[in-house]
Amino acid sequence: MPLHHFEELEVWKRSSLLAVSILNLIDPVKLYALRDQMARCCISVPSNIAEGAERESDREFRRFLSIAKGSAGELRTQLYIGLQAGVFSAAAATPLIQETKEIASMIEGLRKRLGGNLFSAMLSFFF
Repeated sequence: MPLHHFEELEVWKRSSLLAVSILNLIDPVKLYALRDQMARCCISVPSNIAEGAERESDREFRRFLSIAKGSAGELRTQLYIGLQAGVFSAAAATPLIQETKEIASMIEGLRKRLGGNLFSAMLSFFF
């Protein structure tokens, strides 16, 4: 199921909007390491969805979706750290944390739809 129009995927749209929200949130942050890591993570989520969709196979798409989901978890962790360290207010961080959870669930749903169980696929090849 290679897709050539990743822009139509709701998960790509939402993760792109999340990236913009995160970039706006971290713009004034003085902690370079946190700001840099969060910028890379938030950009990684929609970028990996797009890259996987443009690949030639479902297997590669699943792999890039897995990377995107990992980046969403990393971003959520950084939001928690920023919240606990007083860098972000609860009012700013909480909705973004929720959005990362929802996006991660959407990514997992798409992975499953693509047939994410490689072990089962391998078994069906041999039997």
